[in-house]
Amino acid sequence: MSEHESSTGDHEAARAHGARDAAASAALLELARRIALQAAEFALDARRGGVSVAATKSSPVDIVTAVDRDTEALIRRLILEARPDDGIVGEEDDALVGTSGVNWVVDPIDGTVNFLYGIPAWAISIAVVEGSADPAAWTAIAGVVVNPSTGEVFEAAAGGGARLDGRKIRANADVSLAQALVGTGFSYSAEGRRAQAEVLVTLLPKARDVRRIGSAALDLCAVAAGRLDAYYESGLHPWDHAAGALIAREAGARVGGPAGGPATVELVVAAAPSLSDELTEALRAAGVDA
Repeated sequence: MSEHESSTGDHEAARAHGARDAAASAALLELARRIALQAAEFALDARRGGVSVAATKSSPVDIVTAVDRDTEALIRRLILEARPDDGIVGEEDDALVGTSGVNWVVDPIDGTVNFLYGIPAWAISIAVVEGSADPAAWTAIAGVVVNPSTGEVFEAAAGGGARLDGRKIRANADVSLAQALVGTGFSYSAEGRRAQAEVLVTLLPKARDVRRIGSAALDLCAVAAGRLDAYYESGLHPWDHAAGALIAREAGARVGGPAGGPATVELVVAAAPSLSDELTEALRAAGVDA
């Protein structure tokens, strides 16, 4: 075989591998969307019947409802019926270790306090990732965030762009911090909220304004759709941001964490690259390791 023939064969193999990867990602995204929509319908029906607090977690205001648990149980069942060898990492139940190298990262109701009060800003968040049990080693493949109250479906597959109800979306570019609408959230711990408020006092005069919507998944999707220019928050878990972060990245936002590294429980920052630089500098000035 000549060098040219060998090179041509390598390129064809690479294209075939990419096509297989794209097809696999599309299939996982389709399954995630179908499961998320079924879970959204289930949770919305349950909300109409009334909701009460079933338990608290990290603090008296960090609540879980029976609907959270029942919705996650439904999502887990649907995943395992379709892909019994995959792992599942969810908010309300123990992690299920799989053997396929694929993990599903599930927040059955992101924005539980909004859900409890009937505020129409809560979401079903499902991400599909490859990698070990360590979130730092995950590679996101697909993500879906559904707002059952509005019926909006945000989604992305790696390398395929981000969509809202089937239409491509892009994060806002060329926005300065002074003109930026910035989203954030607050801890369930009183001490954590105090520290976050101190950061906000420094940041707020530098931005157009700040919004606190109450769902990290929807905040990240708002950045993707241009409804927010930027978002930052500390204290998030992987299930809070795994799907939304992929959607924001695929919409052109940079999503990162402490010291310019990946998003972690210490910090998640999302914005178009130029604004991300300005926001992280402002956060550093406020004492955050951004």
